[in-house]
Amino acid sequence: MVSYLQVQNLTRRVGDRTLFQNLSFSIAERQKVGLIAQNGTGKSTLLNILAGKDTADEGNVIYHNDLRIGYLEQAPHYPMDMTVLEACFWHGNETTNLIREYEHCMATPGNPGLQEILDKMDHQKAWDYENRSKTILSKLSITEFHKPLCQLSGGQLKRVALANVLILEPDFLILDEPTNHLDIQMIEWLEGYLNRSNITLLMVTHDRYFLDNICSVILELDDETVYTYRGNYSYYLEKRQERIDVARSEITRANNLYRTELDWMRRQPQARGHKARYREEAFYELEKVAKKRIEEQQVRLEMKSAYIGSKIFEAEYVSKKFPLKDPTSTATEKVILKDFYYNFSRYEKMGIVGGNGTGKSTFVKMLLGEVKPDSGRFVIGETVKFGYYSQDGMQFDEQMKVIDAVRRIAEFVDLGGGRHLSAMQFLQHFMFTPLQQQNYIYKLSGGEKRRLHLCTVLMQNPNFLVLDEPTNDLDIVTLQILEQYLQDFHGCVIVVSHDRYFMDKVVDHLLVFNGEGDIKDFPGNYSQYREWEKLEERKPEPVSKTSQAAAPSKAKPRDDQKRKLTFKEKQEFAQLEQDIERLEAEKTQIESSLSSGTISVDKITELSKRLPKLMEELDEKSMRWLELSEWA
Repeated sequence: MVSYLQVQNLTRRVGDRTLFQNLSFSIAERQKVGLIAQNGTGKSTLLNILAGKDTADEGNVIYHNDLRIGYLEQAPHYPMDMTVLEACFWHGNETTNLIREYEHCMATPGNPGLQEILDKMDHQKAWDYENRSKTILSKLSITEFHKPLCQLSGGQLKRVALANVLILEPDFLILDEPTNHLDIQMIEWLEGYLNRSNITLLMVTHDRYFLDNICSVILELDDETVYTYRGNYSYYLEKRQERIDVARSEITRANNLYRTELDWMRRQPQARGHKARYREEAFYELEKVAKKRIEEQQVRLEMKSAYIGSKIFEAEYVSKKFPLKDPTSTATEKVILKDFYYNFSRYEKMGIVGGNGTGKSTFVKMLLGEVKPDSGRFVIGETVKFGYYSQDGMQFDEQMKVIDAVRRIAEFVDLGGGRHLSAMQFLQHFMFTPLQQQNYIYKLSGGEKRRLHLCTVLMQNPNFLVLDEPTNDLDIVTLQILEQYLQDFHGCVIVVSHDRYFMDKVVDHLLVFNGEGDIKDFPGNYSQYREWEKLEERKPEPVSKTSQAAAPSKAKPRDDQKRKLTFKEKQEFAQLEQDIERLEAEKTQIESSLSSGTISVDKITELSKRLPKLMEELDEKSMRWLELSEWA
């Protein structure tokens, strides 16, 4: 396999901090590689160096000759006075330069060199560049090709930039968080596009299903070096744990030997000149290993939430629409909600999914009172205390230290049972080391600021968490901590997210926003919803009455044409609702008992055995309820 990229002994420092040191790896033709690291460890810096937009302090980046390289930055920049379509020609890539050369040649008397340019145009597939641009832009829900970039949102601009690098059809593609600002349908389209393509790929993404389905190699940037795993994300998780276990064993062995060697080094220092120099040098190497620390988030952070009553919120026939200013559209208004009714249950963990622009964030803002409905109302329970993690992030005083920003909210976090965490200990759970806590906020990366924003929300001890796109710009390690926190959270949760893996881990119920006020209530997680959708798509179309009349008399109508619940099925359906409610109550009781810290070891063992069986029974009954609900 031809090597497309060789990275040799790359080192980069920022001030007195080393991001990575003597980094070496290679990427071969057609390999699809995912880069994983914690926020602030230099992922985007490394990609900028590989794309030629930044320089390393030491080392070399060597590409195979004549490669076309496409790079999607985390925060792309364009002149704001150009249109969407003009932006597709702005990059100055080989194809667009050739198109400009052709236009210049046609405008020059005699058309010098026209035949050579025409041959190049054929070779570069330059003739259909504009059509290709419009097709990919449309797949990413950018259809107003002549709209000025200054009128686009940040998410739309990122999608224009993504379309740009795909239109170029590069040999080597570098993507920094490509799934940010894409809805689930766009993510699945991009997933299919990259899987079908023979392109060589290096990308940073927090979307674990995306990584799992596309990448065959994972690079992990950790402890200033890089580790290579020849497999997808699931393989990486398994082998990473093996690596950590081996490293821990080595550190334990080194510590045992270090004590012996330290005693030897301390004895008779005046005679040390007669001792073997190689043993002294080996001692200092051993000391480095013995003093290594593997920072792993092992403890589940279970915080006590404020008491929440049985009344949470009720959306009473809420409607909301906005006027449309698009002259190309025949519609005059955009409907977000239309006579929407919903009664939110205690301890419910609900996900909200749907295409961009269908009103998900508007719904959240109406619930929080930031946007007023046109009609209807939200009735909020008296005990509800919201914690809101917004898509826009939080405005911090950049000159403040990280620890001070958190202490302004609370000095301690109540874990329940008389246990407390200091602000410093709480930040350490979210991977802010004591040294990083003394950093000024302006020194943090974008992902670290998002992580700090998350800490400030959770420290306020809410009993109802509303998380709007929490996975954007958070690294995978932080997402795993957040997932565990939400699974243990004794309160209500609403999550708006396009991260399928995160939704599957956290929510047990979905509101699907289809646009124009059409909202589907689905009892399950995202993967279950997709399975249900596929089953619906495979269902045969009902036969029309005209077709039935034309059919021979002996032909019986299909069972699914007039399918109704039988008497026994109605009884089963009613019983299932009671059973599911009972099992949910038992599940809540078990989880509460296990986290209380007041029950005996025998009882813990008994409940731990019961819980997985209960979950299996609950899933089985929920799927049967879903099946029968189609005909109810």
